Amino acid sequence: MENVKRTKLQGLVTEGLLVNRAWLKGKGVDRPLVDYYLRTGALEAVARGVYRRPGPDLKWQHVVYSLQKLGYNVHVGGQTALELQGLAHNLPMQGIRRVLLYGEDKLPGWIRQVSNAFTLELKRPRLFYTFPEQAITTQLFGHWDWPIRLAKPELAILEFLAGVKKAVDFDVADTLMGGASNLRPQLVTQLLTECRNVLAKRLFLWFAERHQYSWLNKVELGKVDLGSGKRMVVKNGTLDKKYEITVPKGMADGSQQSVF
Repeated sequence: MENVKRTKLQGLVTEGLLVNRAWLKGKGVDRPLVDYYLRTGALEAVARGVYRRPGPDLKWQHVVYSLQKLGYNVHVGGQTALELQGLAHNLPMQGIRRVLLYGEDKLPGWIRQVSNAFTLELKRPRLFYTFPEQAITTQLFGHWDWPIRLAKPELAILEFLAGVKKAVDFDVADTLMGGASNLRPQLVTQLLTECRNVLAKRLFLWFAERHQYSWLNKVELGKVDLGSGKRMVVKNGTLDKKYEITVPKGMADGSQQSVF
């Protein structure tokens, strides 16, 4: 009987996957059986009400995929997505890995308890009225080839730019945009057309012009609503008259390079 129970668990919960009691109940594993698995060591608790099969140390990909399996509509985005796709190799490495997730769903509190080797941070910029699924790809992870949802570079850059608020953010954005020579103009057009964040769109185009990317010539700018009025991004900056945004004085004439 014990072997039957363990085989059932192994078939439901693959190694590395985090599950909660509600998920297990939906798979036919009731509370007494969960308690049995905990008592016999077939499951271990990683946080209150959250479990995994004993195994190697958890990685952030385990947690993100588990969130997806539990029904949370989130994806890896912004700077993290660009790093994973090789567009941020000039940025300095951090000690504890900070993984940026994007989505509208509020994350469960237990994600802060599962590991001290990484932190998961949720961003909710509300860039679109209808989320553009065409801007999402997947990156396979681990022995099971788990598909981790990931923002394509075009979306990830826009996500990062939505959070630019100070001069140091401009330096990072400039480094990230420096690796964006192969963006797809059709997807850029779609995203800029559907994006509701005027400042992010203006910054996107300003940086694209700064780096003189040829793909910008194929973006259908006539479809992009850039709003009206000036937007202050950095204090004591210089006003870019074309896009009506304040930019760091050293970057205003295109001369200053990123500090990284």
